[in-house]
Amino acid sequence: MRIGQSVDIHRLDKGNHITLGGVSINCDFSLVAHSDGDALVHAISESILGALALGDLGHHFPDTDPKYKDISSILILKEVVKLMEERNYEIGNIDSLIIIEKPKMAPYIEMMRENIAGACNCRLDQVSVKATRGEKLGFVGESKGVVATAVVLLNEK
Repeated sequence: MRIGQSVDIHRLDKGNHITLGGVSINCDFSLVAHSDGDALVHAISESILGALALGDLGHHFPDTDPKYKDISSILILKEVVKLMEERNYEIGNIDSLIIIEKPKMAPYIEMMRENIAGACNCRLDQVSVKATRGEKLGFVGESKGVVATAVVLLNEK
């Protein structure tokens, strides 16, 4: 088995929606990023790459490449999963956390889990998504950014 972990941070700006866990959430913000800015899926994708000792997302999906402009991060995750499966590994489990002041994530957690499990070719009970707030502290608490963390366990097939 192999373990990988990652953290992803994106700045929030005024807008009308954010995408986290592959779910478009209507709100007063947008994520500033080259792709769709899905910090949760980025953290999970990079955790898988880390477990495989394949570097980071920027190496595989550089923000200087126009083909990744506004790309769905779920598509990126699916490409990372292909790399994992080519090396004869599968998801053991994923534990992830979104840190965002608002909007509240609870109504979207199950949809996020379903999207991630589908992209990772694993069962829903292998994917944990949790959320917490910044309690008005720092850039997260001031609604200036979102942080996502993830730890993955990969099992050899």
